Order: sequence, then structure tokens, then C-alpha cells
Amino acid sequence: MEIFIVGAIIVFILVYNRNIDGEKFIQDNKMLLDKLKEDDFEFLVAARYGDKKTPDEIFAKRLKNGGLVIVIFLFVFLTELSLINIVLSILVGYFVYKMEYSNLKKYYKRHLHEIDVMLPYYLKGLEILVQHYTVPVALAKSIPEAPEVFKPGLREMIAKIDAGDSSIQPYMDFANQYPVRDSMRMMRLLYRLGLGSQERKQERLLMFSRTVSNLQAKARDQKYKERIEHMEGQTMVMLVSTGAGVMILILIAMIYMFTNL
Repeated sequence: MEIFIVGAIIVFILVYNRNIDGEKFIQDNKMLLDKLKEDDFEFLVAARYGDKKTPDEIFAKRLKNGGLVIVIFLFVFLTELSLINIVLSILVGYFVYKMEYSNLKKYYKRHLHEIDVMLPYYLKGLEILVQHYTVPVALAKSIPEAPEVFKPGLREMIAKIDAGDSSIQPYMDFANQYPVRDSMRMMRLLYRLGLGSQERKQERLLMFSRTVSNLQAKARDQKYKERIEHMEGQTMVMLVSTGAGVMILILIAMIYMFTNL
């Protein structure tokens, strides 16, 4: 067992120092390693980094960091190696491996409010495209100008539609990826826009337009409310700071008076 552990450490050091091609190793074992990848990992990477970083790049970094921690702990426990120490090393390495995923998840949840505000404005642009194209074509044409966070979900939705899924499910999957205010309702309306005759489309487009305008009004009200709350908070901080400063000056003045009596 010790010989195996030492061999694993040596191999990892060679990979880490690029004496062995680590990327080739990952590619050769991609099917096996992909089982460690979470279902929503690629979406979360795209939502966080857009086109700046690829899921494979982040995944390889996670594997390297997790493996490095395992090797370090095994090296520390090498003189007194036991099953408990090996399991502990693996658990710590797995924890480090999962940290990046956890950070991506937290980032996405923190930005759900921002997504909530952006959605009505994206839908307004989409509404203009739908007047001239079918819904799937309008969705595809909306991607270049869409907020970065929506692009992975839109690409996935269009891929499902192009693959022949004419049901409402691709739209609902998109709404589930962005679980913000009225996303489910808006995706249902968008799906219905592609159904029926031209007359029915005009009627549904009018309903869609009114709903988007209402969402925009809510988004503006929310922004205004947040701005007011921020100003009130700043004012309160200023008042408290000023009051505290005055109290400190009064206290210093009183101490100075008593010391000179």
C-alpha cells in the first residue's frame, strides 16, 4: 500500500510540474471523470464567467486542486499511514474539489435578484424580434444581445427545440434555471406565441407585450425603492457618525474641563 501511495504521489507531482501532460490524461479519461461533474456545473460556469472561461478549464483546475490536497495529506501521513488517514486525505481533497462548485452556486443565488431585474428588459427586446420572426428564430437571434447570464440557458433551450422538442418543456426548463418573479408565466406566454394562426399570434403578442411592460414597471419601482433604501441607509449612517462624533467631542471637552479645575 505504501509503495502504491508513493507511486501516486510521484505521478501527481510529475503531472503538476507538467512533466506529464495532465490535460491529455483528463481527455483520455473524460468519460470516467465526467461522472464527478455536477449536472448544473457547466451552466453555473457559463452564468458566472460567460465566454471568459470554459467548463473544462474550471473542471481541470478543480481536479488538480483536489488531487494536490490529497497528495499533500498522504505525504504528511506517510510515516504513519492507515486506512483512517487515507480516507481523511480523500475527504479533505473532495471538500476542496467541491469548494469551487459551491462558490459558483452561491454566486448564482446572490445574483438571482440581478437576473430578476434584467429579465423584463431582455423580454422587451425579444418582443420586438417576435413581431418579425417565429419564436424559436427570435430566441436564436436574441442571444448576441442577451445579458451574459441568460446565454447558456437560451442556447440549451434552442438546442432542445432544434432537436425536435415542440412541447413547452424547453421553455419550462429555462424558467427553472432562472427561478425569478414571473419567469414561469412569461415562458408559458412565449410558448403560446408560437401556436395557432396569425390572428391568434397578434392577440397573444399583445398580451405578452402588456405583461412585459408591467414587469418593466415593477423592475423600475424595485430599483427606485432600492435606491431610496440605500439613500436612507446612508443618511442614517451619516447621522449616527455625526452624533457619535459630537458625543466624543463633548466628552473630550468635559474631561479637559475637569482636569483643569
